[in-house]
Amino acid sequence: MKKTEFVSETQPGDPVEAYVNPDFMGSPDARPLRILAEYLYPKKQFETHKVDDTILFFGSARIPSRQDAQAALETARKTSANLKAAERAVFMSQYYEATRELARRLTEWSLNLDDCQQRRFVICTGAGPGIMEAANRGASEAGGETIGLGITLPKEETNNPYVTPDLNFEFHYFFTRKFWFLYPAKALVLMPGGFGTLDELFETLTLLQTRKMKKRLPVVLFGSEYWDKVLNLQALADFGSINQEDLDLVYRTDSVDDAFTYIVDELCKYALPNPGKGM
Repeated sequence: MKKTEFVSETQPGDPVEAYVNPDFMGSPDARPLRILAEYLYPKKQFETHKVDDTILFFGSARIPSRQDAQAALETARKTSANLKAAERAVFMSQYYEATRELARRLTEWSLNLDDCQQRRFVICTGAGPGIMEAANRGASEAGGETIGLGITLPKEETNNPYVTPDLNFEFHYFFTRKFWFLYPAKALVLMPGGFGTLDELFETLTLLQTRKMKKRLPVVLFGSEYWDKVLNLQALADFGSINQEDLDLVYRTDSVDDAFTYIVDELCKYALPNPGKGM
């Protein structure tokens, strides 16, 4: 099929084909077409770039790099404005730097896999700033391609500059975006984050618990000080609303070395022999 096969050749005043009619394509009647497009376009791009599977990073868009946090702190000290927030940002920036380092190391490991014709374990994020930027940045610094699955929101910034252009996507629907987050994923790293990070965590745990996602998917919660305050998963088991063994669905750590070793061990054991396997 030639790229130009479906290019409209209508003249001014002629009727417009439905697929290039913005009024129709933006209407409720065309919603199934828009949903299908958000499934087919990423699929085509992944196949074109031979992306077999991904390592997924989630976390807050509000966490700055150490350099930016330190610069903001210096400004706050001079002006005595928002000093507490600036100090907090410096503390939280450790997670940006840990994300950047972990993504870099995982990408270097992936690029050095033997006899690998496909692109394995490509770093994937929600394409935004903060933790997402850090993961895409680390992968890019290692020389790897990197995926960003952005979404159109009223106050969302543009996708970060470290995403590979041909793997830089913009979604309208959360559920199609979530599908492409999890379908190719072989590991998941969750840095400190807000509602969106928690949403992705619990959706993933639900799919794993109910076996709707049958593949092995290591889930890493990075940052005990944060997650111990935000989540008390043990309480769910104590009250009997989950099984005690369900707690084993997550792996907690504060160490980039430990996270790297755990993820690589899991991928070597379960994912390397099964490229491209979905849910």
